[in-house]
Amino acid sequence: MKFIETGLAGVLLIEPDVFRDARGFFLETFHEEKYRAGGIPHSFVQDNQSRSQRGTLRGLHAQLRRPQGKLVRTLRGEIWDVAVDARPGSPTFGKWFGATLSEENFRQLFVPPGFLHGFCVLSEMAEVEYKCTALYDRADEVGVRWDDPAIAIDWPVKAPLLSPKDAALPSLSEVAPRFGF
Repeated sequence: MKFIETGLAGVLLIEPDVFRDARGFFLETFHEEKYRAGGIPHSFVQDNQSRSQRGTLRGLHAQLRRPQGKLVRTLRGEIWDVAVDARPGSPTFGKWFGATLSEENFRQLFVPPGFLHGFCVLSEMAEVEYKCTALYDRADEVGVRWDDPAIAIDWPVKAPLLSPKDAALPSLSEVAPRFGF
């Protein structure tokens, strides 16, 4: 198993060991001791799963008072997964990292508390599962526009399918004064 540093403190790309044979494959999708040794010291308290069609973009989301870390993986299909540093005073504030996660490459992305998270679907359909370090709290949720020019994420979609909530999100500069991670 490889834990790959991304240039953003705490954001890790994980490449698990996959054991294949004539029957199919086996892999560990989470092992607390191995993940702790690999740089993820957090406990997880909630698992989420979503299904989305091609071109869907979810995000960029975070929570303010109870920030969530997320361990993201794709069960079916392929996504472009993104973490954006939203920690005030961080030398990489507003910087992003993106990676392709798919059912074929088995990669995972750990997005630590204090980061915005979002993804877009590259395949016809994708099912995404992620473990969270804090419980979801709708009243605590905050978001930033997917196409904020100050962040300048190089999304592989130009006209994504967005929820009405995500389409109305503010820019990072409008939201940043509220961040207290």
